Amino acid sequence: MSSEEHISPIGHSLLNRRSFMKNSGFSLGALGLAQLLSKDGLLAASDPTSFTGKSPIRPKIDPDNPYASRDAHFNPPAKQVLVIFCPGAVSHVDTFDYKPDLTKYHGQKPPGIPAVTFEGPSGNIAKPFWDFKPRGKSGKMVSDLVPRLGEMADDFCFLHALHTQTSAHPQGENFLNTGFTMEGFPSFGAWVTYALGSENEELPAFVAINDPRGLARSGKNNFGNGFLPAAFQGTDFSAKSPPANLQRPSSYSAADDKSTINLLAQLNGKHLERYPGDANLAARIASYELAGKMQTSIPDVMDISNEPKSIKKLYGIETGTDLKKEYAKNCILARRLIEKGVRVVQLFNGSDPSGGNGITNWDSHSNIDKTHAMQAEIMDQPTAGLIQDLKNRGLLDDTLVVWCTEFGRMPFLQGNGTGRDHNPDAFTCFLAGAGVKKGYSYGESDNFGFKSVSGKSTVYDFNATILHLMGLDHERLSFYHNGLERRLTNVHGHVINQVLA
Repeated sequence: MSSEEHISPIGHSLLNRRSFMKNSGFSLGALGLAQLLSKDGLLAASDPTSFTGKSPIRPKIDPDNPYASRDAHFNPPAKQVLVIFCPGAVSHVDTFDYKPDLTKYHGQKPPGIPAVTFEGPSGNIAKPFWDFKPRGKSGKMVSDLVPRLGEMADDFCFLHALHTQTSAHPQGENFLNTGFTMEGFPSFGAWVTYALGSENEELPAFVAINDPRGLARSGKNNFGNGFLPAAFQGTDFSAKSPPANLQRPSSYSAADDKSTINLLAQLNGKHLERYPGDANLAARIASYELAGKMQTSIPDVMDISNEPKSIKKLYGIETGTDLKKEYAKNCILARRLIEKGVRVVQLFNGSDPSGGNGITNWDSHSNIDKTHAMQAEIMDQPTAGLIQDLKNRGLLDDTLVVWCTEFGRMPFLQGNGTGRDHNPDAFTCFLAGAGVKKGYSYGESDNFGFKSVSGKSTVYDFNATILHLMGLDHERLSFYHNGLERRLTNVHGHVINQVLA
């Protein structure tokens, strides 16, 4: 049988030169006609729509003032958001997800437990390393690992059936903070400031406060702008490490500084006139202008010396380890930024791009009783103090607080018998403040905290809900990039209406 006998009649027609030229002409003509009709608004649907049938909403941004405040899609419960991120994966079964069966079956290996997990062979079921007690009027069971946060359980809305796509830390951090496991996508904070801008013209719209020990595993990707305009990347500094080069040289007077700034403004304005609509150029100019304003605004917001002793005591700034004291200062800085109207503040509790096995973050593959205890000593009181302080000042009325980690930990020990491995199938985060229920728990993991079983929520759902609380429709907030209408939740996600107040 010849090779030609394998070709269908349609295939033969495609090989015909006359048919090929005819079809090409019709196709190119149709493309041109569609373009002309689209420009004149004569197509049935002149606006692009997503797979949901909704038209995308791209905020109208003034290139000369990218940080200007913009309207939300609908009236939002929250105007600002504080994200407290704990890299390394906090053990939900040792903190907020009470499972009596772990004690009942302690030391056993019930059927259904995998023989091998992320880091090797699995061991036996292990009861919580800290006792759980009922807290507040709600009676929420919270462990003694985080007693200060436990005291505030009546203010929190817990999500116990979260699950994620990965059990690797870099990808897990990326997924939680950007909606994708790969790098190069905009962070949550970048999406929010792209949509809403800022209420403060003297400070960045989005501030990332790194842990005193340094960057988290995925580094600046956790607060990067990805393919969004550069103006919307997070500005990272901390109480320990202020932005560089803020101080004016002693040989340079204030008058010299002012005249130089005025000259630069004129030159930048003329340069921008030559390239109207160049968002990258406008973003660079805006960033430099903001940097100039930060020379006076940042030292003021970072000066916590005038904070009353009662506040320093509340945050635990004068007790405990040096790391706790430094993290407590970061927490006070976070509150001061929220007070100043910064749209998004992301506070990190944990670091180390190369791992740390519970020493620099919550990744406790061994000696979890010691390593988790060390991290909790740093995190618990300052974090609880921060949320309590926001509440006392009435800032929770307009601020959403998000406490989160990239995934959970297993209910059984690893083969070494002292640590818990990564668990992507069930973990706990909580919300507090504007727009969410108080003293409420949504979703359940199974009797061992191994897998989510009811009220299962993806990270897409989690991010969709946070955007909703900021007055943003996650299905419509988009940015056109490489031929696609990109969004934080990709093509997934549903708002978790059960947690809304």
